[in-house]
Amino acid sequence: MPFTSSVKTKNILLLTGLGALFFLPGLGGVRLFDWDEINFAEISREMIVLGDYLRVHVNFKPFWEKPPLYFWMQAGAMHVFGIGEFAARLPNAINGILTLIVLYLIGCRLHNSRFGFFWALAYMGSVLPFLYAKSGIIDPWFNFFIFLGLYGFILFYWKKDGMSGLRLAQGPWFYLLAGGLAIGLGILTKGPVAFLIAALTMGVYWVIKRFRWYAMPWHFLAYTLAAAAVMLVWYGLETWKNGPWFITEFNKYQYRLFSTPDAGHR
Repeated sequence: MPFTSSVKTKNILLLTGLGALFFLPGLGGVRLFDWDEINFAEISREMIVLGDYLRVHVNFKPFWEKPPLYFWMQAGAMHVFGIGEFAARLPNAINGILTLIVLYLIGCRLHNSRFGFFWALAYMGSVLPFLYAKSGIIDPWFNFFIFLGLYGFILFYWKKDGMSGLRLAQGPWFYLLAGGLAIGLGILTKGPVAFLIAALTMGVYWVIKRFRWYAMPWHFLAYTLAAAAVMLVWYGLETWKNGPWFITEFNKYQYRLFSTPDAGHR
């Protein structure tokens, strides 16, 4: 079957329907049972109660261990559907649907529409993605943004080197900066470890390439600055509204995660 835009549109709509059928039913049928599910839902509820969407709270006390992006998603769902299990888990169900579409589109780019469609179906039928899409924890969105950030860098690399047989409509800097912004969203979801994972991945590839530079230092700098820009928006707004104390404590905690076996992160 020849690949056309109408085929792509139909498959995207079909995957969206299948994802909704798999991931949405039963979200509110089971009580929040994971420690993180309970904490995160309470954080989002307190955002609504306090009307404070910049500073994260638990038990109505400042909680500087997590940045706010995921809680904004949960709070938004709670505004629409009410405070409860369904709203707390809805962002991850949406993430599951979006992941199917992204995998399909990547598959189309790498091979063809049929490959992309069956790749997305294989992901949808796997146990861990299914459980993630039914949960109220941060990791699905965190992983999603890191994946998009690395994919953006890969597209930059392919475009820069003129990879044959691959059509990329935008210039290399577009993909580089888009990837950096995605990593920035990952940082705003769970913290600087998003950038660390991306950097380690690139470092491993550098070793595989026998320490030959596959991008220039200013490319990595631009990628890093794009990622930092996303986080600095929150830093700036929180500091402007409440002063530097909360951001200072947040950075101290992030440093402690890297430097000591804190919170089981050994």
